[in-house]
Amino acid sequence: MSLRTPADAVGQATGQQAAEPDLLPGVPMPASVRSRIPLYRVPQPREDRMISTWRLAKPRRIAAALAVSQAQNSGGWYVAGASTDVGRAESVARTIAGREVVLWRDGEGTLVAGPGACPHLGALMDRCPVLDGTMYCRWHGLAFENAPQPGWSPYRAFDDGVLVWVGLPTPGEEPTERPSLPPRPPLLGSVAAVIAQPGVCEPQDVIANRLDPWHGSWFHPYAFSHLVVDDDASDDTTMVVDVTFRLSRTWGVPVQAEFSCPDARTIVMRITEGEGAGSVVETHATPLGVDEEGRPRTMITEATIAYSDRPGFAAARWFSPVLKPLIRRTARQLWVDDLDYAERRYDLRQRGEFPG
Repeated sequence: MSLRTPADAVGQATGQQAAEPDLLPGVPMPASVRSRIPLYRVPQPREDRMISTWRLAKPRRIAAALAVSQAQNSGGWYVAGASTDVGRAESVARTIAGREVVLWRDGEGTLVAGPGACPHLGALMDRCPVLDGTMYCRWHGLAFENAPQPGWSPYRAFDDGVLVWVGLPTPGEEPTERPSLPPRPPLLGSVAAVIAQPGVCEPQDVIANRLDPWHGSWFHPYAFSHLVVDDDASDDTTMVVDVTFRLSRTWGVPVQAEFSCPDARTIVMRITEGEGAGSVVETHATPLGVDEEGRPRTMITEATIAYSDRPGFAAARWFSPVLKPLIRRTARQLWVDDLDYAERRYDLRQRGEFPG
C-alpha cells in the first residue's frame, strides 16, 4: 500500500488521465528537490468533471462499519474538554450523559472529577476556588479533595495531555482503568489544537458522518479534493483513503489517511503517508443530555495533533500561537457542514425515514 500520486488521484476522482503536475508548469525540477516539497499544483475540478460518489457510499457499508464501532467498549470514559480547560485556580463544571460533573486539579496538578452538585445544599460547583489542590464550594465553603466524603465520591479522571476524560458508570460498558487512546505523534514535537461544538444528535450520528469519507470532495470542496477510498486496504474496522488537502483552488497537498474507531464514541483520522505522516485528528462525541424539547445533545470535541518530521516543522512550532487559531478555524468550518449532516441523520432516524 502506497500513496497514490496526484496524477493517479486526478484520474480516479475525475475519470480522466492526468500528467504528474509540476510545482511550476514548464519548469523542470530535480527529483531530490521535488521530494522535499509537499505542495502540488492540482487545480480544483468543477462538479461536472468529478465522479459522483453516491454509488460508492453504500448505506449498508457505512452501517456495517458503524455497527463495528458501536460494539467497541468505551470503558465508561467520556471526553470532558481540552486539558487547558481545567486550571489550578478554580473548578469547571460539565454536563456529561445527563450528569453534572465538576473538574479541578489537586496540589500536584492531577485531574480530579466528581459529582457537580454539592452534597450540602446542591450548589453547582462551577468556578469554585481551588487552593493548594482543595476545592471550596462557592455557597458555604465546604472543602473537597480527591477522596470520598459523606454524600460525595470522586469519579475516575484522566488527562492525556491534550484532552481530559471522566469515567462514569455506563450501562453495557465494562469499566477500564484508562480510556482507549489511539497512537499519537510525540506531543513535544507536535502542535495540538482542540475545538468543541454542540449539536442536536446522538454520538452515533457524529461517528457515522466520519465513516462516510465519500462526501468529502462534494460536501467540503474548499477543504478536500481527489478523494479515493482504497477498497483493497479497507474493511469494517479501518478505512484507507487518498485525498488532497486544499490550500487554494490551484494548490493542494496529497496524503494517505486511515479512519478507525478505538471506542464507540471516537473516530480517528491518521495520516499514514505524505506530508504530516503521523498527524491525527481525533473526533470525540460526548452525550450531554436532552434539550428543552427532549432532543439529545452531543458535544463534538475534536483534537488536531499536527506533526511532521521535516526539519522546518520544528521552526513552525515556534509559531504555534498563530497556527492553533488557524487549525481551529478550519476544524470549525468543516463542522458547520458536518453538523448539518449529523443532525439531519438523527432527524431522519427519528422519523423512520433514514435510508441507511
